[in-house]
Amino acid sequence: MNTVWAIAAVMIVAAAAITMFRLLAGPSTLDRLVAVDTLIAVTMCGIGIWAAFSRDSTVTYGLTALALISFVGSVSVARFRVPDVKQPHDDRGPR
Repeated sequence: MNTVWAIAAVMIVAAAAITMFRLLAGPSTLDRLVAVDTLIAVTMCGIGIWAAFSRDSTVTYGLTALALISFVGSVSVARFRVPDVKQPHDDRGPR
């Protein structure tokens, strides 16, 4: 059974590393927003794996709070974000 926990930990660390690369190298703010959401989801999976490994159910409250805060944060950033590149103004007038 320890092999299963070790494989799960390696997969979570690999997912976090790949997500951090996308977070740092993302060309736009939306790429970075998706990376932050993914990193929060990976963190939640890691906490869930820890809860299953240690058989401690007290961390489920933290998981619920993290899920709610990340959802509200993502929605508000997506709603109020400023575009990365200004679109050229079309001077041809109304069509």
